[in-house]
Amino acid sequence: MSKFKGTKDRRKGEAPQLEMTPMIDVVFQLLIFFIVTLKQQDIISELGVSRPQPDMRPPPEKQIDELLDIMVYNHKRLGGEGFVLKGQQVSLRDIERHFRRLAGYSTKPSVIIKCTGDSPHANLVKLLDVCHKTGLTKISVFSL
Repeated sequence: MSKFKGTKDRRKGEAPQLEMTPMIDVVFQLLIFFIVTLKQQDIISELGVSRPQPDMRPPPEKQIDELLDIMVYNHKRLGGEGFVLKGQQVSLRDIERHFRRLAGYSTKPSVIIKCTGDSPHANLVKLLDVCHKTGLTKISVFSL
């Protein structure tokens, strides 16, 4: 018993603990409540945000963003010069003419070169040289 009336015995040992879980739950509920009830118009009106004027310049000329798909194959086995462009066998000179015409419009077309397993490496090098000469720089090379 304690010496004074109305005082509690202090137990030595454990310090009183404050439970944080219920407080965190209440904070999250309040946060969700305010997010749900807040209107987007309130934010924009209070921040004084002004949107930029639309660009009045005419749009640039339409550029050709074509995907060029070329297959390099073994010409000794299948005939031709060893190149297929848009599903047709073509010569390297035709490819160069086509690339120059496209490079005159834009250098953005992507070139995808697909090489068969038995295609000569020299054909790939020639095709890469044509791409370099014409200024087409977006090149991907795949092997089939």
